[in-house]
Amino acid sequence: MNVTLDHDVAVDLIRYKIRRVQDLIHYILERWNVTDANDFLNKSKEGVYPESENDAIDLKQLLFEEKKLKALLQGL
Repeated sequence: MNVTLDHDVAVDLIRYKIRRVQDLIHYILERWNVTDANDFLNKSKEGVYPESENDAIDLKQLLFEEKKLKALLQGL
């Protein structure tokens, strides 16, 4: 099954998804009073933030998704 999608609509949808992912990233970082994702991941790994394992896993996945979406947007 093929679906045809207008270029502008595709761009808008991808940008919306990127913003949503970035909001979720910001929410996780804000919860731990951190501004840098890599800093949070490193400190979480070192045990500086107890009980942060789930957020660290989610954050890693969100960062990967953001990167993938940005690459998709550039490829359009």
